Amino acid sequence: MSFDLSSMELRKDPITRSWVRVGFSEDQALPEGCPLCPNQTANIKPLLELPANGSVQVRVIPHFRPLYRIEGEPGRMPEGIYDRMRPVGAHEIIIESPDHQLPLARMTDEQIERVLEAYALRITDLKGDLRFKYVTVFENRGALSGGEWEHPHSQVTATTFVPRRVLYELRSAMAWFEEKERCVFCDILRQEEKQARRIIDSQGDYVAFCPYASRVPFETWLIGRKHSHLFEQARPGGYKQLASLLGRTLRRLTQISPSYHMVVHTAPNTIHPKGELASYWGTLADDFHWHIEILPIVERVSRSYSIKEVYFNALMPEQAAERLRQLDPNA
Repeated sequence: MSFDLSSMELRKDPITRSWVRVGFSEDQALPEGCPLCPNQTANIKPLLELPANGSVQVRVIPHFRPLYRIEGEPGRMPEGIYDRMRPVGAHEIIIESPDHQLPLARMTDEQIERVLEAYALRITDLKGDLRFKYVTVFENRGALSGGEWEHPHSQVTATTFVPRRVLYELRSAMAWFEEKERCVFCDILRQEEKQARRIIDSQGDYVAFCPYASRVPFETWLIGRKHSHLFEQARPGGYKQLASLLGRTLRRLTQISPSYHMVVHTAPNTIHPKGELASYWGTLADDFHWHIEILPIVERVSRSYSIKEVYFNALMPEQAAERLRQLDPNA
């Protein structure tokens, strides 16, 4: 496939400090039918397969139409007062199951655990590249999510910048730690468990709850009780407990809406001791706390999605949590 990097670039907004990918790339021709089904991906060299032995469940392949390209250096350069660079990075597809009709919410705990393990392995591998500052794992599920294919899959992107939302979290977490010498995420979880008004469910070391200032109806976070800044640093026992809780949470949420966005928030790549992230490294392991955010898309109250900078949520988080608790997690 021909690919002209000159037709795409990353540009930085000097006010918000966010990077925006602009331009276009040539689309790779896709086969008829689902491009993620086994008969279509058999000849694509995988980046990862799980389990390593036996029948393969999870396959990771390069994205057919990547937002970022792995080749080259960013080549950051000025344009007057502005900054721009080449869209260097990685963009991968995690095919969660060979079964076209088996979404994450309907998988067994063991199958979900395998998907989470693939998340961790790809984050770890991509963080080994000195060019990349952040690795994002996300899933857009359902017709309203903007997902590219119905076949169950997640995506991974590795970028030469840290996404703005993550920068917000880093700055807030660092400021909280400087003032109180505590992790703000741990403090939030302690208060949520003490009040128990927005808790949905828990499993072992992990808790699911609706945030106090939920941006959208039924927004849900999954977080560990034990402090850790790295999702990819699995505790003894791996992701069994998290997989069980995630499965129950998704089964509840998909009774509300079949469409959602899910994203893993882990710490940035700490091999970058200089630049815009340098000030965060001193306390990062103590002040940041990895978590998973799930934002259901409820069509009838979609105003929250149309006004991105100021969120309007018509449903009180306490009411959302109560309703989710009442739903059968095995339905």
